[in-house]
Amino acid sequence: MPPSPTAALRTLWFGPHTIPLSQTFLLTPLTYGLVNLKPIRPGHVLLATRLPHPRFSDLSPDEVADLFLQAQRVSRAITRQFNAQSLTLCIQDGKEAGQTVPHVHLHVIPRNEGDFPDNDDVYEKLEHTHRIDNEERTPRSQQDMAGEAEMLRKEIGEWNTDTDF
Repeated sequence: MPPSPTAALRTLWFGPHTIPLSQTFLLTPLTYGLVNLKPIRPGHVLLATRLPHPRFSDLSPDEVADLFLQAQRVSRAITRQFNAQSLTLCIQDGKEAGQTVPHVHLHVIPRNEGDFPDNDDVYEKLEHTHRIDNEERTPRSQQDMAGEAEMLRKEIGEWNTDTDF
């Protein structure tokens, strides 16, 4: 269980999971970007709120604005680095919507023609195989995740060093 909201500003949490800085590529006072343990496509990353709100409606207006401003920045970097023709941006808001970690997060998924037999299969893939405990997909190594995060940090550039941990 994450600590109080004040302590959460000093530690990156994703629901009940702590996130090492080596797996992050973007950091603002309200939002952070992390690479995905089990991506459904190469370059599938997540943007999460710094405070561990379980539902989108729990976010403040500033958190909503920052989450989507950062989604624009990350979208440009993912498009360039993974040669994406398009992107799927998705928030699963609540367990019944497929949310497996009770912490608001936005998926940024690079897309290319023919990447799924039916274009909307991406949503089924998210709902049924994105679970952290899913055994169908092997988790990536810490080294692979850190390498991707470093590449994206360089691509995105600015890292908010004034952010309190």
